[in-house]
Amino acid sequence: MKQSEPTPPAGLCVRESTGRGRGVFATRAFRRGDLLERAPVLVVPRQQVAPLRGTLLDDYWFAWDEQHIACALGWASLYNHACPANATFTIEPGSRTIAFTAVRDIANGDEVTINYHGTPDDDSPVWFQTV
Repeated sequence: MKQSEPTPPAGLCVRESTGRGRGVFATRAFRRGDLLERAPVLVVPRQQVAPLRGTLLDDYWFAWDEQHIACALGWASLYNHACPANATFTIEPGSRTIAFTAVRDIANGDEVTINYHGTPDDDSPVWFQTV
């Protein structure tokens, strides 16, 4: 499989996360540096989604560039925020994918989390109440 092709989230499942709604959980152990998922995205001009600002959908977009947002497919929009996070994401513009990678070892049964600011240890405030 080419690096830029989407990869299914093998070893992951979606289930309820206490106080957070749905979340992504490991069904096997992952090591730091392991690719968790390469999710395809739909790149959309920001002005087309402006009417959705402030709605539930507004919390599920990824910033893509100055003029676009990305609607992530796969389980990409279901990773919950944490600081510190045990995974990170990398936007891959040329392939229209987002790669999710473990930044720490993740045990079987652990929730996989990302930091919505992009850096796993960024403790800047988020726009919602955290658990």
